[in-house]
Amino acid sequence: MVEDVAVKAPRWRRWGKEALWLLLMALVVSTLLDLWRGPSLPAGAMEAPLPLQDGTTTSLAEQSRGRALLVYYWASWCGVCRFTTPTVEQLWQEGENVLTVALRSGNAEQLSQGMGKKGLTFPTHNDESGDLAARWQVGVTPSFLIIRDGKLVSSTTGWSSRWGLKLRLLRARW
Repeated sequence: MVEDVAVKAPRWRRWGKEALWLLLMALVVSTLLDLWRGPSLPAGAMEAPLPLQDGTTTSLAEQSRGRALLVYYWASWCGVCRFTTPTVEQLWQEGENVLTVALRSGNAEQLSQGMGKKGLTFPTHNDESGDLAARWQVGVTPSFLIIRDGKLVSSTTGWSSRWGLKLRLLRARW
């Protein structure tokens, strides 16, 4: 007489499969949200002059020539930005190519004072009235754009880790 005994997989294997499925679903949902909420840069945005807080002027095309550029859209009043801004500053200090846009964070003096209090030194364009955000269709802060040679390579919104940003920059270099 042969007994029909069901062999159960070890608990760790079942949990591992569940974790992989959850991770895959989170990746799909995150990608779909990025595609839906991602900015749409208008024609000429890459060449348009961007005045910076330090008095210089640059463009996205110039900044991204031959090197991946992280454009970080943030705001002084943004709760999530409190966690992501120090990460972007750290990347800037490590030599990554970074340009930030401060959305409705006060006039130039207020923005400089706020950045000074937080020890932020990265190059920043002050989008005081939100005009640039409207033209670029940036509706979420924080937003991260990766640009290489004047072309938008990828974008994401919301919280991102240091390694997530570094991997995006590394991928853009290929």
